[in-house]
Amino acid sequence: MDERPSAQQPVMKIEQILAALPHRYPFLLVDRVLELTDEKVVALKNVTINEPFFQGHFPGAPVMPGVLQIEAMAQVGGILASKVVSFDPATQVMLFMAIDAVKFRKAVVPGDQLHISVVPLRKGKIFKMAGEIKVDGQVVSSAEFLAGLADKSKVT
Repeated sequence: MDERPSAQQPVMKIEQILAALPHRYPFLLVDRVLELTDEKVVALKNVTINEPFFQGHFPGAPVMPGVLQIEAMAQVGGILASKVVSFDPATQVMLFMAIDAVKFRKAVVPGDQLHISVVPLRKGKIFKMAGEIKVDGQVVSSAEFLAGLADKSKVT
């Protein structure tokens, strides 16, 4: 009999994530969504040595860049925003506006599984969100950020 604990079933698999976010390899930093309500989203990112950024950050001591951890939080926030407000990912995109209260507490290395939680602090055309990433139950990074809805035609 298999005595391993069962993994939590995803609310969104990669196909649904790709439909909600404009990001693609190598910049998509969300593998699964485990929980999604109007008040919270929890997602996973599996960190592997195959990530392209590990080639240069840092050879012999691979560490996931903090800026990519913040980007992962923002992508998870984009998933939350896509549930809360009606927008068309084909013509609109959520863009960073500000980042505050960023803290990095522990290095993220290959083999880690990021549990990314984001909650809205304010909802609307401009969202304020708080994000936190945990590895093995320990907080490794956190931030507050603003994101705003923009027409893709006006971004370029």
